[in-house]
Amino acid sequence: MSNTERSRDGGVQSVDRAITVLEILARRGEAGVSEVAAELDVHKSTAFRLLGALEERGLVEQAADRGKYTLGFGLIPLAGAVSGRLDVTRMGREACERLALEFGETVNIAVLQAPWAVNVHQARGPSTVLSYNWIGRITPLHCTSSGKALIAWLEAADLGPILKDLELERFTGRTLDSRNALETELEQVRDRGYATVVEEYETGLNAVAAPIRDQTGGVVAALSLAGPSYRLPPERLETLAPTVVDASAEISRRLGWWE
Repeated sequence: MSNTERSRDGGVQSVDRAITVLEILARRGEAGVSEVAAELDVHKSTAFRLLGALEERGLVEQAADRGKYTLGFGLIPLAGAVSGRLDVTRMGREACERLALEFGETVNIAVLQAPWAVNVHQARGPSTVLSYNWIGRITPLHCTSSGKALIAWLEAADLGPILKDLELERFTGRTLDSRNALETELEQVRDRGYATVVEEYETGLNAVAAPIRDQTGGVVAALSLAGPSYRLPPERLETLAPTVVDASAEISRRLGWWE
């Protein structure tokens, strides 16, 4: 192998590792050098150099008081460029803003990128406690309302492999951590027409989501409304569910689907 070829292969490996770092931070929310090094199976000095290069471009940033790294604001224009091309975000923007304003909570649109749900659009209501930006963040399928809504209507041939490979990580005491329990839950989601989570992904966070369909009738995204459990207890989720379902149907019609 020539020096040029070795250099090229080394560059590809660095790019692959840098992308993996971004995926780690997207999944974990934040991580230190040691944690990143452990996941990459590299020396801490290598992880430090990767994080430093990403930090220079604004793709990650460091919280000085904790020594942890998070995704940086430099990713927002990139995520915006992608989400802006997605019809579902363009067609769903008005409904998201309306729901967020009416109920004062955070409204998201997510799409499936197995084994994750990827948030591609967000609207925040005036009652939102935290100004956390979920755009571009990947979240688990088994313990989020969007995740459940995205996979509940999949054909068995498509759902089976996803469930087989799904890592049912336990985030709280309420997280579904068995495939039987998840399959039962997905049946209930299909029967109701919407999905809910009560502190399954984060303690103190509840949500309700409904599927968004395209002109073929297939589920291409999920619309969710989320907020703190003290404002969105289970009984209120059930009360709000029909409104979220109606909004998702409105977006679906704009995408060409008619029931």
